[in-house]
Amino acid sequence: MMKRYAVVLAAGQGTRMKSKLYKVLHPVCGKPMVEHVVDQISQLDPDEVVTIVGHGAEQVQTHLKDRSVFALQEEQLGTAHAVLQAKSVLGDKEGVTLVVCGDTPLIQGHTMEDLLKYHQEKRAKATILTTVLDNPMGYGRIIRDDLGIVEKIVEQKDASEKEQRVNEINTGTYCFDNQALFEALAKVSNENAQGEYYLPDVIKILKDEDEVVAAYRMENAKESLGVNDRVALAEAQEIMRHRINEKHMRNGVTLIDPTNTYIDVDVEIGQDTIVGPNVSIHGKTVIGADCEITGASVLDNAILGERVQVKHSSIYDSKVGDDVQVGPYSHLRPESEISEGVKIGNFVETKKATIGKNTKIPHFIYMGDAEIGENVNIGCGSIAVNYDGKNKAKTIIGDDVFIGCNSNLVAPVNIGNRAFVAAGTTVTKDVPEDALAISRVKQENKEGYAKKLNFGK
Repeated sequence: MMKRYAVVLAAGQGTRMKSKLYKVLHPVCGKPMVEHVVDQISQLDPDEVVTIVGHGAEQVQTHLKDRSVFALQEEQLGTAHAVLQAKSVLGDKEGVTLVVCGDTPLIQGHTMEDLLKYHQEKRAKATILTTVLDNPMGYGRIIRDDLGIVEKIVEQKDASEKEQRVNEINTGTYCFDNQALFEALAKVSNENAQGEYYLPDVIKILKDEDEVVAAYRMENAKESLGVNDRVALAEAQEIMRHRINEKHMRNGVTLIDPTNTYIDVDVEIGQDTIVGPNVSIHGKTVIGADCEITGASVLDNAILGERVQVKHSSIYDSKVGDDVQVGPYSHLRPESEISEGVKIGNFVETKKATIGKNTKIPHFIYMGDAEIGENVNIGCGSIAVNYDGKNKAKTIIGDDVFIGCNSNLVAPVNIGNRAFVAAGTTVTKDVPEDALAISRVKQENKEGYAKKLNFGK
């Protein structure tokens, strides 16, 4: 089988983004644009991927890591000059090379596969990926002869009135015979208004040498969208979100209002789960079957079991077992592990907390740096006092414990199995198994004293 290579153009600074963030690292549905591109290229099982980097090179390398080798374009002198930087890696190899822009996050692997197959069928030295737009303004036009054979690519500013009426455009994605590509790149001139070396000039060079140049027209024009500013970024997000949401719905997930549901590309959701309007699900979140996520909830790198209910709550970097209820208005912060059958009620916050099976934490509670056993009931207004101003400390609560309302558990503290903490108690030392902890001041009633305070007058 012919070897396959890919060159990803990711060196442009992206001044129109007006951002400190390197252009190809702007996220679309939870993943940098360039990573979307490399993900789709990976489906082709390439022998080598070379990413051309410039501004922000280290950041791109951090994201792609060992999925690509990198070539530095120190000066941005045009797309042909960018591809030429891959010569040290690919210049002496035989095979076929894809050239894809790192700011085209919507392009799909099957489209690139179709391009490669068409290229081989036509025995071409170069094949251009094209599409048809109702409004092709600003794009290079594909000019064909009467037989449909590609004659040239004409840029908007150089196109005649007749050529401007052509609506088949160059998407900026190409397929080349690798050796023919690098031989032609050496002949590209920068004698143009911008003084840059343009990749479409390779097409003209090959045509002038009577080599076969083909053009594969893809049906879905949306895949060609290049992101150069925040407006295009929002458009790409919308298209990608629709694609993601449709995939989940076809896999058996109910989205009540897909246009107002925000799901990142790597999220997994089980069948018969219901997701309500205004829910945001990010990162590598995994949700089991028969769950219900409603009320503007936010899940980020969360792992949920089956039959979990989340109502208007946030879960970050945490694990939730089967048959758990969360919310409304609760916040599970990183490293919370919630076992099956737990009830997390209104306005509850956890952080780095492990909670055992069937425990109830109903409302207005904070449990940080806590290890809580099974079948525990924690009363309203109770907190794990885990921070003394300098250090964090741990609260350990055994099984079958009852914590009364408005209790303060001052860490480090250990409450034994079946212990009972009376309402309003501040626990500052360990409580043995089966013990009652109580630290209230004895109540006294002052007869008639309320009249002196003039209450109710």
